[in-house]
Amino acid sequence: MAGFLDRAKEQAQRGIAQGKEKVEEVQAQRAGNDLLRRLGAAYYAEQKGTGSAQEVQRALAAVQEHVAQNGDGFLKS
Repeated sequence: MAGFLDRAKEQAQRGIAQGKEKVEEVQAQRAGNDLLRRLGAAYYAEQKGTGSAQEVQRALAAVQEHVAQNGDGFLKS
């Protein structure tokens, strides 16, 4: 009986770990998508004449940092 409970506990822990990984992946993807929206908005504002090149560069740097930390999976949709 103890062996069965140990196996069940291990399976539950693996499931929890997989769930946490998936949540972290989804959060990173959402953050990446938000950064891309900000980059697009900064570029649009610059093109309209209401934004600046510095804002675009800051937004681009944020996207690049996110890619360096989390990969570019959020770019593929």
